[in-house]
Amino acid sequence: MTDKSGIQSLNIKEILRFQRNRYPVLLIDRILDIDPGKRAIARKCFTYNEWFMPGHFDDEPSVPGTVQIECLAQTLLMTFQCMEQYMGMKANAASYNNIKFRKKIEPGDVLLIEANLHSLKRGIAVGSSLGKVDGELACSADFVIVVPDILEQFKPKLL
Repeated sequence: MTDKSGIQSLNIKEILRFQRNRYPVLLIDRILDIDPGKRAIARKCFTYNEWFMPGHFDDEPSVPGTVQIECLAQTLLMTFQCMEQYMGMKANAASYNNIKFRKKIEPGDVLLIEANLHSLKRGIAVGSSLGKVDGELACSADFVIVVPDILEQFKPKLL
């Protein structure tokens, strides 16, 4: 886990140090590569034993779209939450845009996610993520994420 910034890849214990999601909503399994402040590549291995799988649907299990989007968002979070000044801070979704689902994701599939941070200013992160299964595009989305503790510093103060 080292490069000049101190981070190259992260296992699940290390991911837990940087961001606040926990079971059952921490979805990414590993960060395979990271360039803090720029991009991250993550992996999510889906199994039938996931809490959402049996109910979606029992005759043809697949990963719900909301879970796919959350995997994309959590990977984008890691592009900046691995930086010391953002480590462990609460982050809220402000908007999800241009969401696309291209391929059904089933138990046994591995989602490889690439997230790119386009800008991070005053506690507002703008970026995009895409997920592939077996090299084929499965899902993608654009995000605006707010870090309330940072954003608060830039709000006008009442007299």
